[in-house]
Amino acid sequence: MQNSEAIWQNVEAKRERFIALADRVWGMPETCYTETRSVAEHVAELREQGFRITENVADIPTAIIGEAGSGGPVIAFLGEYDALPGLSQEAGIAEPKPLPGNGNGHGCGHNLLGSAALLAATAVKDWLEETGTPGRVRYYGCPAEEGGAAKAFMVRSGAFDDVDVAITWHPNAFNEVAEAISLANTRIDFTFHGRASHAAASPHLGRSALDAVELMNVGVNYMREHMPSDARIHYALIDAGGIAPNVVQAKARVRYSVRATDLPGMLELLERVKNCARGAALMTETEVEIEVLSAVSNLLANTPLEQAMRAAMERLGPPVWDEADRDYARKIQATLSDGDIRSAYRRAGVPMRRDQPLHDALVPLDAKPVPMIGSTDVGDVSWVVPTVQAHAAVYAIGTPGHSWQLTAQGKSPAAHKGMVYVSKVMAATGVAALQDAGLIAKAQADLAERTAETPYVCPIPAEVEPPIKAMGLSVA
Repeated sequence: MQNSEAIWQNVEAKRERFIALADRVWGMPETCYTETRSVAEHVAELREQGFRITENVADIPTAIIGEAGSGGPVIAFLGEYDALPGLSQEAGIAEPKPLPGNGNGHGCGHNLLGSAALLAATAVKDWLEETGTPGRVRYYGCPAEEGGAAKAFMVRSGAFDDVDVAITWHPNAFNEVAEAISLANTRIDFTFHGRASHAAASPHLGRSALDAVELMNVGVNYMREHMPSDARIHYALIDAGGIAPNVVQAKARVRYSVRATDLPGMLELLERVKNCARGAALMTETEVEIEVLSAVSNLLANTPLEQAMRAAMERLGPPVWDEADRDYARKIQATLSDGDIRSAYRRAGVPMRRDQPLHDALVPLDAKPVPMIGSTDVGDVSWVVPTVQAHAAVYAIGTPGHSWQLTAQGKSPAAHKGMVYVSKVMAATGVAALQDAGLIAKAQADLAERTAETPYVCPIPAEVEPPIKAMGLSVA
C-alpha cells in the first residue's frame, strides 16, 4: 500500500506535463507510419525526463525506445500515437465539425494512450531512483497500430527479447483489466494485371483487371457461408483501373483484411482468400500479384499479471468525475443511438444505467461481456513477453471507436482524468513486478504454458519489410 501511494504521487507530480503532451499530439494527427511530429514530441519528453533513447527501432523512423535504470528486471510500457484518416473534429463540442487540414483525427484516443504510458514509465523511473531498486523501465513508442503492425515488426527485430513484463492500456468507456481477446489479422494487396483495349471496337482483345477484382470479391463473399462465424474478411478497392469506361482496365488493386481468432486459423483462411484471387485471375486470363503489407497475432492472456493489475485498480478505486464531465458526456450521448449505448454495456457485460454517462466504477470480476473483437499488434508482444492491458474510461459510454465523437472528447477534462488514472494503475502494476520476482516468474510460466504447443511464429513473411510507403495513407 505504501509503495502504491508513492508511485501514485509520482504520477500526480507530473500529470500536467503529460496532459499537455497528449493535447499536443491530439493537435497534430498523423496516420500509419507518418507520425514524425508526434514521435518528436515523445522523444523530447523522454530526453527531458532523462531516459536513454534509441530511435529508428526495427528500421521504422517513428518507432522509439526510452530506457532508464540499471540491473534487475526490464519492465516495458507500450505507447502509441498514430491517428486515423477522415476523423478530423473540433474538440470539446458535441456536433460534427471537422477542422481545416489533412482530415486526420485521433478517433481512437492514441494521443492519450502514448502519453499515459510514458507518464507511467516516468513515474516508475523516478521511483527506481528514489528507492535505489535495481531494475530497468522502458517506454516503447509504437507507431502504426492502426493497420501497420509496427509492434509485430519490432518483435521480429528482437526489440522485446530481454523484456520481462509488458504493460499497456487502451482508451475505453469502462474501467477494467482488458480481456485478452483479439483477432489475428493479415492486411494484403491483390494487384491484377490484364491487357488494355478499346472497350467498344476491340473488347475481345482486352483482359480486364477490374473484372478479376470483382470476381475475386464475389468468390470471397460466397466463402462467408463456409468459414468460422467469428472470422472476418473485408476489403477496399485501392485502384479501380481508371475512370474511362471505354478502356478495358489493364491494372486494378484490392486490399483485404483477413481476421480469425487465432493465428493458425487466420493463415488457413488467408490461403483460401488467395485461392479466390488465383481463380479470378484464371477466369479472366489476367495475372495476380500478391503482397502482404502487415500481419498481427491474436492476444494471449496472462493471469498473474491480470490479477496484479486488478489489485492495483481496487486499491486505487475508479476515477472521479464532476458534474461538468457528466454534462459533456450527456451531450455526446445525445448524438448517439440507443443501440450504440446498449451495445457498449453488452460489450462490458454490465447492466445498462441511463443515469451514468461516464463509468464511475470497476467492471465486476463476474461480468459476462459480449466482446466485439478487433485486432491489435499488442498481440505479437503478448506471445513473446508476459503482457497485460488495462481499459480506462476516457469518453462517454456508447461512443463508437473510430468516430468524430471520440475525437471530440480527446482533450476533455474527463479524458485527462482517465489518462492520469490509468497511468497510476499501470505504474503500480510495474512496481509490483519490480518488487516481486515471484510475480515475474509466475507470469513467465503462464506464457510458457500458453505457447508450449504453439510457439510464436511471426505472421509477417520474412521478406516483408515495414510498409512505410505503402501504408502511409491507408485506412485502418
